[in-house]
Amino acid sequence: MTSTPAALVLPGYGDSGPGHWQSLWEAADPRLRRVQQADWFEPQLDDWLTTLDAAVAACAVPPVIVGHSLGCVLLAHWVQRTGRPVRGALLVAPADVDAIAGVLETVQSFAPVPLMRLPFPSIVVASDDDAYVTAARAQAFARAWGSRFVPLSGVGHINTDSNLGQWREGRALLDELLDAR
Repeated sequence: MTSTPAALVLPGYGDSGPGHWQSLWEAADPRLRRVQQADWFEPQLDDWLTTLDAAVAACAVPPVIVGHSLGCVLLAHWVQRTGRPVRGALLVAPADVDAIAGVLETVQSFAPVPLMRLPFPSIVVASDDDAYVTAARAQAFARAWGSRFVPLSGVGHINTDSNLGQWREGRALLDELLDAR
């Protein structure tokens, strides 16, 4: 493994299992490193922020962030609270915690979703049939964050259940951010 990652992987609620594209990308590329939260099933915003901040601080150069679901919302909160630089972010299926906090109470500390321009290049990817964010809301996040929006169709929450395997289209988006200067 390299001494410092080129990208930090931010899974959402429950972590990303072995068949998830985030896990497959990590297994195939030693430049990617997962941010390991202490509790994946009872997430607390302040705890997750501290863990993310320590992971970014440990990087010798600003990393690209690869967020999924609640990990996307975590990054937006982190940007509000820190001045640490990152190179860019791939934000996939951002969870609309404002809409689901009443259903999934464990994510309440993440609401409301911060809606401010991110100070680095970013790409938001979302599907038109995601149970955790509508396409319109994901597009609103992208606009607020100053992100390029990449719509997908019929792949749900873009997770293991989506059967994307290595998800090469997503990896191409990550490579675009990694190669940017």
